[in-house]
Amino acid sequence: MHNHPFANARPWALAGAALLAVAAAVPLWAQTPPEAGPGAAHAVPASAPLEAPGTAAGATAALSAAPADGVDPNYRISPNDLMEFDVFGVPDMKRDLRVNATGEVSLPLIGQVPVAGLTTQAAARLIADRYQEKYLQDPQVSLFIKEFTTRRVAIEGAVLRPGVYPIAGQLTLLRALALSGGFAPYADINKIVVYRNQAGGAREQFTYDLDKVRAGQEKDPDIRSDDVIVVQRNARRTALRDSLFSDILNTLNPFN
Repeated sequence: MHNHPFANARPWALAGAALLAVAAAVPLWAQTPPEAGPGAAHAVPASAPLEAPGTAAGATAALSAAPADGVDPNYRISPNDLMEFDVFGVPDMKRDLRVNATGEVSLPLIGQVPVAGLTTQAAARLIADRYQEKYLQDPQVSLFIKEFTTRRVAIEGAVLRPGVYPIAGQLTLLRALALSGGFAPYADINKIVVYRNQAGGAREQFTYDLDKVRAGQEKDPDIRSDDVIVVQRNARRTALRDSLFSDILNTLNPFN
Protein backbone atom coordinates (compact mmCIF):
# COMPACT_ATOMS: atom_id res chain seq x y z
CA MET A 1 0.00 0.00 0.00
CA HIS A 2 1.45 3.40 -1.05
CA ASN A 3 0.90 6.73 0.69
CA HIS A 4 -0.73 9.46 -1.32
CA PRO A 5 1.93 11.91 -2.54
CA PHE A 6 0.01 14.92 -1.13
CA ALA A 7 0.03 13.45 2.37
CA ASN A 8 3.81 13.36 2.39
CA ALA A 9 4.30 16.83 0.97
CA ARG A 10 6.04 19.10 3.53
CA PRO A 11 4.01 22.27 2.75
CA TRP A 12 0.73 20.45 3.48
CA ALA A 13 2.10 19.09 6.77
CA LEU A 14 3.19 22.57 7.92
CA ALA A 15 -0.18 24.08 6.98
CA GLY A 16 -2.05 21.37 8.89
CA ALA A 17 0.05 21.96 12.01
CA ALA A 18 -0.59 25.70 11.81
CA LEU A 19 -4.37 25.17 11.55
CA LEU A 20 -4.31 22.87 14.60
CA ALA A 21 -2.36 25.47 16.60
CA VAL A 22 -4.87 28.19 15.72
CA ALA A 23 -7.82 25.94 16.64
CA ALA A 24 -6.27 25.15 20.03
CA ALA A 25 -5.54 28.80 20.79
CA VAL A 26 -9.06 30.11 20.04
CA PRO A 27 -10.75 28.73 23.21
CA LEU A 28 -7.92 30.04 25.40
CA TRP A 29 -8.11 33.46 23.79
CA ALA A 30 -11.89 33.56 24.28
CA GLN A 31 -11.57 32.77 28.01
CA THR A 32 -8.91 35.40 28.72
CA PRO A 33 -10.48 38.68 29.95
CA PRO A 34 -9.19 41.83 28.24
CA GLU A 35 -6.75 43.86 30.27
CA ALA A 36 -8.36 46.89 31.91
CA GLY A 37 -6.93 50.25 30.95
CA PRO A 38 -6.21 53.17 33.26
CA GLY A 39 -9.81 54.37 33.17
CA ALA A 40 -11.36 50.98 33.80
CA ALA A 41 -12.60 51.82 37.27
CA HIS A 42 -14.66 54.70 35.85
CA ALA A 43 -15.91 53.32 32.58
CA VAL A 44 -15.67 49.52 32.45
CA PRO A 45 -17.91 47.38 34.66
CA ALA A 46 -16.21 44.55 36.51
CA SER A 47 -16.44 41.13 34.91
CA ALA A 48 -19.46 39.09 35.94
CA PRO A 49 -18.59 36.53 38.62
CA LEU A 50 -18.30 32.87 37.77
CA GLU A 51 -21.14 30.90 39.28
CA ALA A 52 -20.10 28.47 41.96
CA PRO A 53 -21.97 25.16 42.20
CA GLY A 54 -25.21 25.69 44.03
CA THR A 55 -25.12 29.48 43.67
CA ALA A 56 -28.35 31.05 42.47
CA ALA A 57 -28.13 32.95 39.19
CA GLY A 58 -28.26 36.70 39.45
CA ALA A 59 -26.30 37.00 42.68
CA THR A 60 -25.40 40.62 43.26
CA ALA A 61 -21.70 40.13 44.00
CA ALA A 62 -19.04 37.49 44.47
CA LEU A 63 -17.10 38.07 47.67
CA SER A 64 -13.77 36.85 48.94
CA ALA A 65 -12.76 37.81 52.43
CA ALA A 66 -10.41 36.31 54.98
CA PRO A 67 -8.42 37.42 58.01
CA ALA A 68 -4.72 36.84 58.48
CA ASP A 69 -3.39 33.37 59.23
CA GLY A 70 -4.37 31.92 62.59
CA VAL A 71 -7.08 34.48 63.31
CA ASP A 72 -10.69 33.63 64.05
CA PRO A 73 -12.77 34.11 60.85
CA ASN A 74 -15.33 35.92 63.00
CA TYR A 75 -12.76 38.59 63.85
CA ARG A 76 -14.24 42.08 63.61
CA ILE A 77 -12.32 44.87 61.95
CA SER A 78 -10.84 47.50 64.26
CA PRO A 79 -9.45 51.02 63.71
CA ASN A 80 -5.89 51.06 62.34
CA ASP A 81 -6.12 47.53 60.87
CA LEU A 82 -4.41 47.24 57.48
CA MET A 83 -6.36 45.45 54.74
CA GLU A 84 -5.73 44.48 51.13
CA PHE A 85 -8.60 45.46 48.83
CA ASP A 86 -9.16 44.26 45.25
CA VAL A 87 -11.92 44.04 42.65
CA PHE A 88 -11.55 41.25 40.09
CA GLY A 89 -11.19 42.53 36.56
CA VAL A 90 -10.30 46.07 37.64
CA PRO A 91 -6.56 45.98 38.46
CA ASP A 92 -6.36 49.73 39.15
CA MET A 93 -8.60 49.22 42.19
CA LYS A 94 -6.14 47.01 44.10
CA ARG A 95 -4.61 48.74 47.09
CA ASP A 96 -3.87 48.54 50.81
CA LEU A 97 -6.35 50.28 53.08
CA ARG A 98 -5.77 51.50 56.63
CA VAL A 99 -8.90 51.75 58.78
CA ASN A 100 -8.91 55.24 60.26
CA ALA A 101 -9.59 56.24 63.86
CA THR A 102 -13.33 56.53 63.20
CA GLY A 103 -13.50 53.01 61.76
CA GLU A 104 -13.78 53.97 58.07
CA VAL A 105 -11.80 53.25 54.89
CA SER A 106 -11.52 55.59 51.91
CA LEU A 107 -12.21 54.03 48.50
CA PRO A 108 -12.19 55.40 44.93
CA LEU A 109 -15.55 56.75 43.70
CA ILE A 110 -17.55 55.80 46.81
CA GLY A 111 -15.50 57.64 49.44
CA GLN A 112 -15.68 56.74 53.13
CA VAL A 113 -17.15 53.36 54.10
CA PRO A 114 -17.63 52.36 57.77
CA VAL A 115 -16.14 48.90 58.36
CA ALA A 116 -15.10 48.81 62.03
CA GLY A 117 -17.07 46.21 63.97
CA LEU A 118 -17.79 44.15 60.82
CA THR A 119 -16.29 40.82 59.81
CA THR A 120 -14.25 40.89 56.60
CA GLN A 121 -17.07 39.06 54.80
CA ALA A 122 -19.65 41.64 55.89
CA ALA A 123 -17.32 44.52 55.00
CA ALA A 124 -16.67 43.07 51.53
CA ARG A 125 -20.42 42.74 50.96
CA LEU A 126 -21.04 46.33 52.05
CA ILE A 127 -18.32 47.64 49.72
CA ALA A 128 -19.60 45.54 46.81
CA ASP A 129 -23.11 46.90 47.33
CA ARG A 130 -21.82 50.49 47.33
CA TYR A 131 -19.99 49.98 44.03
CA GLN A 132 -22.90 48.15 42.46
CA GLU A 133 -25.30 51.01 43.18
CA LYS A 134 -23.72 53.32 40.59
CA TYR A 135 -20.44 52.13 39.13
CA LEU A 136 -19.84 48.37 38.72
CA GLN A 137 -21.94 45.42 37.66
CA ASP A 138 -21.68 42.37 39.94
CA PRO A 139 -18.30 43.39 41.43
CA GLN A 140 -16.15 40.60 42.85
CA VAL A 141 -14.65 42.22 45.94
CA SER A 142 -11.68 40.70 47.79
CA LEU A 143 -10.79 41.89 51.27
CA PHE A 144 -7.97 40.44 53.37
CA ILE A 145 -6.61 41.63 56.69
CA LYS A 146 -2.84 42.02 56.44
CA GLU A 147 -1.96 43.65 59.74
CA PHE A 148 -3.64 43.95 63.11
CA THR A 149 -3.05 46.98 65.25
CA THR A 150 -2.12 46.43 68.88
CA ARG A 151 -5.33 46.61 70.86
CA ARG A 152 -6.02 46.59 74.55
CA VAL A 153 -8.68 45.84 77.13
CA ALA A 154 -8.93 47.01 80.73
CA ILE A 155 -10.01 44.60 83.47
CA GLU A 156 -10.86 46.03 86.90
CA GLY A 157 -12.52 45.10 90.17
CA ALA A 158 -12.52 41.73 91.94
CA VAL A 159 -9.86 39.93 89.88
CA LEU A 160 -6.41 38.73 90.90
CA ARG A 161 -4.48 40.86 88.41
CA PRO A 162 -6.42 43.97 87.36
CA GLY A 163 -4.82 46.03 84.62
CA VAL A 164 -4.67 46.87 80.92
CA TYR A 165 -3.89 43.93 78.63
CA PRO A 166 -2.86 43.94 74.95
CA ILE A 167 -4.98 41.68 72.78
CA ALA A 168 -4.65 40.21 69.30
CA GLY A 169 -7.31 38.63 67.16
CA GLN A 170 -10.75 37.77 68.43
CA LEU A 171 -11.39 38.03 72.17
CA THR A 172 -14.39 36.94 74.22
CA LEU A 173 -15.38 37.70 77.80
CA LEU A 174 -14.18 34.35 79.15
CA ARG A 175 -10.82 34.70 77.43
CA ALA A 176 -10.42 38.27 78.65
CA LEU A 177 -11.12 37.31 82.27
CA ALA A 178 -8.57 34.51 82.00
CA LEU A 179 -5.93 37.16 81.28
CA SER A 180 -6.52 38.64 84.74
CA GLY A 181 -5.68 35.39 86.54
CA GLY A 182 -9.12 34.61 87.92
CA PHE A 183 -11.42 36.12 90.50
CA ALA A 184 -10.64 37.67 93.86
CA PRO A 185 -12.64 36.63 96.96
CA TYR A 186 -16.26 37.77 97.02
CA ALA A 187 -16.39 38.44 93.27
CA ASP A 188 -19.91 38.56 91.90
CA ILE A 189 -19.62 36.62 88.65
CA ASN A 190 -23.33 37.00 87.98
CA LYS A 191 -22.99 40.74 87.37
CA ILE A 192 -19.95 41.39 85.21
CA VAL A 193 -20.19 44.78 83.52
CA VAL A 194 -18.60 45.73 80.19
CA TYR A 195 -18.33 49.41 79.29
CA ARG A 196 -17.89 50.30 75.60
CA ASN A 197 -17.33 53.65 73.91
CA GLN A 198 -19.36 54.23 70.78
CA ALA A 199 -18.98 56.71 67.93
CA GLY A 200 -19.72 60.26 69.02
CA GLY A 201 -18.55 59.70 72.58
CA ALA A 202 -21.58 57.72 73.76
CA ARG A 203 -20.89 54.97 76.28
CA GLU A 204 -22.79 51.69 76.47
CA GLN A 205 -23.01 49.31 79.39
CA PHE A 206 -23.62 45.55 79.20
CA THR A 207 -24.13 43.17 82.13
CA TYR A 208 -23.39 39.44 81.86
CA ASP A 209 -24.00 36.41 84.07
CA LEU A 210 -20.85 34.31 83.82
CA ASP A 211 -22.58 31.20 85.21
CA LYS A 212 -25.01 31.28 82.28
CA VAL A 213 -22.19 31.89 79.80
CA ARG A 214 -20.24 28.93 81.14
CA ALA A 215 -23.34 26.74 81.03
CA GLY A 216 -23.96 27.67 77.39
CA GLN A 217 -27.24 29.36 78.21
CA GLU A 218 -25.86 32.68 76.96
CA LYS A 219 -23.32 33.39 74.22
CA ASP A 220 -19.78 34.20 75.29
CA PRO A 221 -19.84 37.88 74.20
CA ASP A 222 -17.20 39.45 71.99
CA ILE A 223 -14.85 41.95 73.62
CA ARG A 224 -13.61 44.87 71.53
CA SER A 225 -10.55 47.03 71.77
CA ASP A 226 -10.73 49.64 74.57
CA ASP A 227 -13.57 47.85 76.36
CA VAL A 228 -13.49 48.11 80.15
CA ILE A 229 -14.51 44.98 82.08
CA VAL A 230 -15.51 45.45 85.73
CA VAL A 231 -16.01 42.50 88.06
CA GLN A 232 -18.20 43.66 90.92
CA ARG A 233 -17.92 42.40 94.48
CA ASN A 234 -20.88 40.53 95.94
CA ALA A 235 -22.44 43.14 98.23
CA ARG A 236 -24.18 40.62 100.50
CA ARG A 237 -21.11 38.45 101.01
CA THR A 238 -18.96 41.52 101.61
CA ALA A 239 -21.46 42.89 104.14
CA LEU A 240 -21.62 39.51 105.89
CA ARG A 241 -17.83 39.37 106.06
CA ASP A 242 -17.67 42.88 107.51
CA SER A 243 -20.39 42.03 110.02
CA LEU A 244 -18.64 38.86 111.20
CA PHE A 245 -15.31 40.67 111.42
CA SER A 246 -16.95 43.41 113.46
CA ASP A 247 -18.56 40.87 115.80
CA ILE A 248 -15.22 39.15 116.37
CA LEU A 249 -13.53 42.46 117.16
CA ASN A 250 -16.30 43.42 119.53
CA THR A 251 -16.02 40.08 121.32
CA LEU A 252 -12.27 40.37 121.71
CA ASN A 253 -12.36 44.03 122.74
CA PRO A 254 -12.50 44.15 126.57
CA PHE A 255 -13.44 47.82 126.59
CA ASN A 256 -16.89 47.27 125.04
